[in-house]
Amino acid sequence: MDMYWAGVGWFATVVGMTAFTLAPAGGSLSAGRTTGDSAEQPTEKVEEKAEMATATFGAGCFWGVEAAFRQIEGVKATAVGYCGGHTERPTYREVCSDETGHAEVVEVQYDPSVVSYERLLREFWNAHDPTQVNRQGPDIGSQYRSVIFYHTPEQEQAAKQSKEELDRSGQHKRPIATSIEPAQPFWRAEDYHQQYLEKRGLSSCKIK
Repeated sequence: MDMYWAGVGWFATVVGMTAFTLAPAGGSLSAGRTTGDSAEQPTEKVEEKAEMATATFGAGCFWGVEAAFRQIEGVKATAVGYCGGHTERPTYREVCSDETGHAEVVEVQYDPSVVSYERLLREFWNAHDPTQVNRQGPDIGSQYRSVIFYHTPEQEQAAKQSKEELDRSGQHKRPIATSIEPAQPFWRAEDYHQQYLEKRGLSSCKIK
């Protein structure tokens, strides 16, 4: 019996010197030796991924417009394609027939913590002549129309405010013809259109 109680006393002493803590979800039970203060547990650094936002703009031929947006810090990805029409999976040839109702557009994936939507709007206005209707320079047809497809109420408000400010500024002699519409399905253009100018060592093909 004396040896039994001696063993129990030894076990209680060890338990008193050990602090058990629960690990984060997905971990396991761990024990740390106490020294009078709470045992220090290693902390894991969690890398938070920035949430991306989407913006869609039509400003004439999408080659040069895409190149302009790709130069902006905070723009993470771009794709050219077709939006705003009444057919599904249109081809470039079909869109150029001016019968599908689609506009050539650039879809922009951006980090709002780095670049604001207002900054993207400024680039949009500078990338083309927003007073021209269904054309940009020698490119004629509704597929070349000036249009902003908004994805959120905040984008809609910012786009309308920006358009009004540009109209009042007197920068253009004619009124702004840009339409502001809710985002519709985006149909990615053929691969050879993607980053068209960049693949050829060019930075722009701006026509105003």
